[in-house]
Parts: sequence; C-alpha cells; structure tokens
Amino acid sequence: MQITGTFLDEISHDIPHQNWGEKEWNADFAHMKKIGIDTVVLIRAGYKRFLAYPSKYLIGKNDCFEPQVDMVRLFLELAEKYGMTFFFGTYDSGKYWETGDMRYEIDANLHVIEEVYKTYGHYKSFGGWYLSLELSRKTKGVVESITKLGNQCKAISNGLPVLISPWIDGKKAVMAASKQITKDNSISLKAHEREWDEIFDGIKNSIDIVAFQDGHVDYNDLEHYLRLNKTLAEKYGLQSWSNSESFDRDMPIKFLPIKWEKLLFKLEAAKRAGCEKAITFEFSHFMSPQSAYLQAGHLYNRYMEHFSS
Repeated sequence: MQITGTFLDEISHDIPHQNWGEKEWNADFAHMKKIGIDTVVLIRAGYKRFLAYPSKYLIGKNDCFEPQVDMVRLFLELAEKYGMTFFFGTYDSGKYWETGDMRYEIDANLHVIEEVYKTYGHYKSFGGWYLSLELSRKTKGVVESITKLGNQCKAISNGLPVLISPWIDGKKAVMAASKQITKDNSISLKAHEREWDEIFDGIKNSIDIVAFQDGHVDYNDLEHYLRLNKTLAEKYGLQSWSNSESFDRDMPIKFLPIKWEKLLFKLEAAKRAGCEKAITFEFSHFMSPQSAYLQAGHLYNRYMEHFSS
C-alpha cells in the first residue's frame, strides 16, 4: 500500500502557509510524480474570506478577497502536465465549525460548484469533487448537506466521482487549537459502526469514495476501524480509501512531519484492511523535499528507500 494521492493545502487553516509560487508548485508536482502520486485533491476552495480562485460569486456574495493567483487553474494545469487527476474541494465559510450545523454551507457551495465547473470543467485533469465539510458523527444537517452538495456535483459534471474524508471520533480527535493531544472520551467501535451505517445509508447515492482520516485512534485500534470502514463502504457500494496522515498527532507541537515507522505502520494496516487507495494529508508540508520542515525531506527519503527496495 503506497501513497498515490495527496491533498493540496493551499488555503491554510491551522498549518503555516509556505508562500509558494508557480516555480515551487511545479517542482513539488515533480516530486509527487516521482513518489507515485496520481491524484491531487484541493483541500478547500476557500476558507472564510480567503480564496484559491477568483470566485465572482463568493467575492460578491460573501465579501471574500480576490486572490492574486488563480491556484485552481495552476493546479489543473500542473495536474495535466504530470498526468494526475484533480479533485476540486468545496468552499468552507467557517459557519459549520462555529455553529455545529453543516446546513449553513449548502447555499454558497451550490453556486460554487456550478461556477467552478463552468470555468474549469474543460480541463482533462478535472476528475472529481471533494466535499471539504469534514464530519465525524451524525452532526446537525450532515445527511442533508452531503446529499445536496454531492448531487449537485454529479448533476453539473455528468457524474464525476465525489469524495469525502471524515475523521473517527477517537481519543486523539481534539481541536488543533487545544493544548491537549488526547481526550478522555472517545467513540467505541460499536457506536462508530451504528452511526456510520446510518450516515452511509443517507448519503450513499450522493458520494462515491470515503477516505477516513487515520490519525485519531490509537495505533493498536486502527486496523479494527479501517476494516469496519471498509465493510460499511462495501455495504453501500462505496470505494474505501485511507487518508494516511503524514503529520504527527502524538506530540504537543501541532503539526510536524510524522515519524517514518508510524506512517509505514498505518499504510500496512490499510493494506491488511483492504483499502483500495492511500492518499495523504499532505505531501507538500510533511513529505516534500522542499518543505519548510526539514524533516519532511527526510521522511521522503525513508519512504523512497523503503519502496524502492
């Protein structure tokens, strides 16, 4: 099980921006290609007032800032250059995180999805959608929101696949701003199964791929959750990928590149669980030889040594 996809964290939220331009992004796509990546996923089209592309709708309706560079166009062009598939990540106004109600994100994204496909849908590399509204449990409005947005994506683009990447509400599922790295209460395997069986039943016709984040549970429990996620996905006709996080949740500094042995452990667990593809959050900060974090290049070297041998 090798990493063949990565998120692109252009609109940074809780990870420092690297201030790359076209030259640095081109070099990074070359590094991604060398490591075997064939899929790139924009983490989000915008967060609050900052945008990855000059959306006329969001600038006019949400008073968002116009970006200097159209990063969506750049990523699509680089994906075509390096033979990759690009998934577009939807907009995040921040209201869901503030209120706990995902329905606040529906209206703007219905317009964004239409606007984006009209503007960029002609690119051969435009191969899918990512619903950036992360979820873990059956929170308020989740089934309605995922269903409406997933259906809009499919209707606009003649059925291109829709991806979600939820997290498991395990002991390491704490807010990035928290000083803690674990919490006392976490979901049981049985409760996770019950809740996600219900969620998948509600959204099964609106999404195609689910890639659970793998960093929120203990290492000794991970394979059990991955196997369960795979079983539930198969039940509802969905592809089961693994989002193998390449940053470390086990230390108070949030966030740094993960120890190589931990990443390998998670990839091997995903392989045993039968996951169909491993993607990561995310290559450019935590695995790239040109990352601002020196240890990311070392992780890249260890990864290449292992899989080359």
